[in-house]
Amino acid sequence: MSDHPHFDATQLAHPLVKPWDRGAAVAELQGLLRAHGYSLRVDGEYGWLTEVAVNQFQSQHKIRVDGVIRVDTWVALRSEIKAGSRPVKRGDSGYDVYELQGLLQVNGYDVPRNGFFCDQTHERVVQFQKYCHLLADGVVDSISWAVLEGSKRLPEYQKNRSWFLRTTGSTGS
Repeated sequence: MSDHPHFDATQLAHPLVKPWDRGAAVAELQGLLRAHGYSLRVDGEYGWLTEVAVNQFQSQHKIRVDGVIRVDTWVALRSEIKAGSRPVKRGDSGYDVYELQGLLQVNGYDVPRNGFFCDQTHERVVQFQKYCHLLADGVVDSISWAVLEGSKRLPEYQKNRSWFLRTTGSTGS
């Protein structure tokens, strides 16, 4: 279970996800697995690579290894995620979103602290990004995390920056 006394991942939505499913829940699953160190493409399609990562995660966390994402797997994925380890956006949930909401509150933004990236969280993130002259798209990437946390050192430049891809549609190649 969670090491975070005020965050309860069991209160978040837990859609049943199975191999070969597609959609937003699969994309969130893949993003969470990436944040836990698995090398996966976030494409919203539960293929064999996603299944291998899920089986490894379930085995490491002593959860029934069957590739099916139930409440116990969602709770483990969401409770043990480090803030800033993945980009977060509207619809995402987890301890990292809970921490994001806490950082927004510390910075003076009125937002619920429930671990779910709701419309109000999205609006406050956009306000924060505009105030800090960041790309105001509501996606909290590594740069937005660094600024929110008050980091003096921004993340290293990477070839395929997500903001560059979102604004220009270029691959950077």
